[in-house]
Order: sequence, then C-alpha cells, then structure tokens
Amino acid sequence: MRIPPLIALAATVPLCAAQAADPPARLGLCAGCHGERGIAASAEIPNLAGQNLPYLRQAMRQYRSGARDAAAMRAAVGMLSEAELDRILQWYAAQPPREPPP
Repeated sequence: MRIPPLIALAATVPLCAAQAADPPARLGLCAGCHGERGIAASAEIPNLAGQNLPYLRQAMRQYRSGARDAAAMRAAVGMLSEAELDRILQWYAAQPPREPPP
C-alpha cells in the first residue's frame, strides 16, 4: 500500500516538534547572553529568536574568521563544533520572536 506524500509528511511533524522542543546540549554557552529562547536580557545584546537561519550562519562564519570584530563571540563560537553551532542556530531561528523584557 502506497502512503500519499502529504500523509507521510504529516506523520513526521510530531517527531520534528518533539525534537525541536529539546534545547541543544551546548546552548548554555550562548544562552548566558542571548537567553535560552533567544531573548537577551540586555538591550546591548541582540535577540536571536526567530532570526533568519542563513543570516545567523553567515554571521557565525564572520565571527570565526574575524571579519566581525567581537572577541567574545569569536571565543564562544570557537569552542563549538560546526554541528553544535548549527544545532544552536537552528534552535534560535525556530524560537518565536518577542519583545525583550524592559
């Protein structure tokens, strides 16, 4: 019996949602400044919740290369493998954007 593609896709949604609910293992390194859900506690630190994933990936490449001059970010991303960093970026991109707390 052949399962229609839409039904097969719909069957994977609960699995993806369950995986998306689990924060990445190394999130604490970033959450200290950017918040666990991507809402920073300080106005000087950018919110990452809902940010465009390709933009986040490009920004991290620039921090790693030194094209963006931020020593703290270069040190933080330097401690993460590519896979760990990408999982964190996917997490932040998937979070709903909100207004930062006052």
